[in-house]
Amino acid sequence: MSNGNTVVIVGNVTRDPELRFTPNGQATASFGLAVNRRWQNRQTQEWEESTSFFDVVCWREMAENVSESLSRGARVIVSGRLEQRSWETPEGERRSRVEIIADELGPSLRWATAQVVKNERRGPAGDSGAAGASPAPRSAPPAAATYGDDEEPF
Repeated sequence: MSNGNTVVIVGNVTRDPELRFTPNGQATASFGLAVNRRWQNRQTQEWEESTSFFDVVCWREMAENVSESLSRGARVIVSGRLEQRSWETPEGERRSRVEIIADELGPSLRWATAQVVKNERRGPAGDSGAAGASPAPRSAPPAAATYGDDEEPF
């Protein structure tokens, strides 16, 4: 991401993630994010507030993890890049939307706690089976897991 197109935002999920699969079986999830900004007006000394809304798109394993982990109201930190998508409606109108394509995503721990559970690794291609198939249920790691010297514990 050395092209200067990097964003990091913190906000609240506005709609539950929607998990879909591309025709070749690639998982994608999208959800809405509201980012609030609050400041004091120097003339009136009144507090003012503004809310911006963003669409966040996740791919592959992150998409599946997001759909299992997030729900409306969750406070998250998203790091990614901006991407504009354009299309034409059936009525011939041109539309466009700027989305955040997530590279990393996690819970905000400012006012909450979280428990991180590492997923089991999948095959070399990240396959979970047939295209469009639901992934196998994930199990929690063993209580007394041991890790190699060159392996992260989470």
